[in-house]
Amino acid sequence: MSKSRLEAFSDGVIAIIITIMVLNLQPPSTDSVSALFGLSHSFLIYVVSFLILAVYWVNHHHMFQASEVVSGKILWSNILFLFCISLIPFATGWVGNDLMSKTAQMAYGVLMLVADLAWLLLIRVLLQEHHKESTLSKSLTGSRKPFYSIGIILCGLAAGWFWPPAVMISCLLSLAPWIVPSRKIERQMRGK
Repeated sequence: MSKSRLEAFSDGVIAIIITIMVLNLQPPSTDSVSALFGLSHSFLIYVVSFLILAVYWVNHHHMFQASEVVSGKILWSNILFLFCISLIPFATGWVGNDLMSKTAQMAYGVLMLVADLAWLLLIRVLLQEHHKESTLSKSLTGSRKPFYSIGIILCGLAAGWFWPPAVMISCLLSLAPWIVPSRKIERQMRGK
């Protein structure tokens, strides 16, 4: 399979996930401004989830720009990652219904943790399938970003047991290392 087919499939899945998420936003039940403000928590969690998906997409794009190989292991690792993030609309809707629900917040945090673990697995498989001198290997070997994100979410899950919004805050904070995609990839791609 060509790299472009994998990228196109992944882009399509992420676009559908975002579409499902926005379709889950419910309009206010009345035409008053107070009814609109009553939906602010649903919109807030939508924004958080949208940002998470956007950051994943940007980094996925960067990573596969540097990829030279598409193997069965890479395909299945990518499918696992896409499966994990495909559950984001469900978790977003659940938290959107009750922002202070400990169960919903914990489920959201666990989903983000599992998605980050699937992302880490995808990186590991990509590194296994590329030779040490490849652009991808030179760019991703030794990166600590996935571990920072996983650690931040784990801390948020622990704090969320006592104060549920800590989970959502940790999910936002876990994006910080990923906002700017790997500069090493860009430098390596320009050096080719």
